[in-house]
Amino acid sequence: MYKIGLIVNPIAGMGGRVGLKGTDGETILQKAKNLGAIALSPKRTSAALEILLAIKNNLKMITCPSDMGENEAVNCGFVPEIISGIRTEETTFKDTQKAACIMRDHSVDLLLFAGGDGTARDIYTSIGKTLPVIGIPTGVKIHSSVFASSPHKAGKLALLYLQKKLHKLKEVEVMDIDEQAFRNGIVKTMLFGYLKVPYERRYIQGGKLGSSPSDEIIQKAIAEDIIENMNNDFLYIIGPGTTTRAIMQRLHLNYTLLGVDAVYKKELIGLDLNESELLKLINKKKKVKLIITPIGGQGYIFGRGNQQLSPQVIWNVKRENIIIVATHNKIISLKRYSLLVDTGDLSLDRALGGYAQIVTNYHERTVYKVEF
Repeated sequence: MYKIGLIVNPIAGMGGRVGLKGTDGETILQKAKNLGAIALSPKRTSAALEILLAIKNNLKMITCPSDMGENEAVNCGFVPEIISGIRTEETTFKDTQKAACIMRDHSVDLLLFAGGDGTARDIYTSIGKTLPVIGIPTGVKIHSSVFASSPHKAGKLALLYLQKKLHKLKEVEVMDIDEQAFRNGIVKTMLFGYLKVPYERRYIQGGKLGSSPSDEIIQKAIAEDIIENMNNDFLYIIGPGTTTRAIMQRLHLNYTLLGVDAVYKKELIGLDLNESELLKLINKKKKVKLIITPIGGQGYIFGRGNQQLSPQVIWNVKRENIIIVATHNKIISLKRYSLLVDTGDLSLDRALGGYAQIVTNYHERTVYKVEF
């Protein structure tokens, strides 16, 4: 009989599509709700749990009441044991920390948790390295290496470990950033500690790497290439990152380094846009191209830090109108692993998979594999 603990942060990721870059703090959470943010954790948690149905009859699941785990477990067909002492409404990080301690005391074989970097911090603060854990990525800012590269890979990794087909445990970093600074275009990342995870490189996301100073000249060359090929009939949605920033700088336009902007006829028409604002622009302009760059070291082109580019936005843009830009150094940082997509819509992830062209320099292209 396998024994697994499950903790779900029900608000993780709610700020992404509405452009808030996180949900830390009551004020930001309320603002996200006012903007129409929806909970993403339930669906993404269920995607991981569905993989574990293969061992349902030999699995004892211990979880929290209501939307901190019980709802997702029951909806997937499990009959979990519900721990006591956890609130059912308006839960906070203290409930996560308390739940992790209870599950440690229940001697679970593995703790599966859904959230973002803040949730990983709470798990580390409460139990340290006393239990193996796997993070189901549901947050906006995910710099920590404790997370699987997608929800269904979190389920696969948990299944392999519980069935003793995977024995390696690795201590990996728990990282988090200052959300307020992040909203102002500044990334302040701190190391808070280490957690133990069942390790299989194919299933665990890597740590984020920033651009090096030597990349700046290449980024300018890429920008020159993109601008030279801009068509005034198209709206251009510009995703976050230093490589895309070079395009905005070359156009002498204002930009948001960590947000999503829009350009039409080489003029700025939208700054730091959320999902609904992007959809309105797309509906108005019809012809749209989307310019994005992968996250260095991780390889994500969708699903990490750019949730404003939601499945609905991407479907409307269409795969053939997506332009990927990256320096050679950024490609090398992937260490031959594929580019990744984790949009939350599996059918879209499949449609984006395969091989994609990347602009790597002025009049230079390479082809690289995309996986989900």
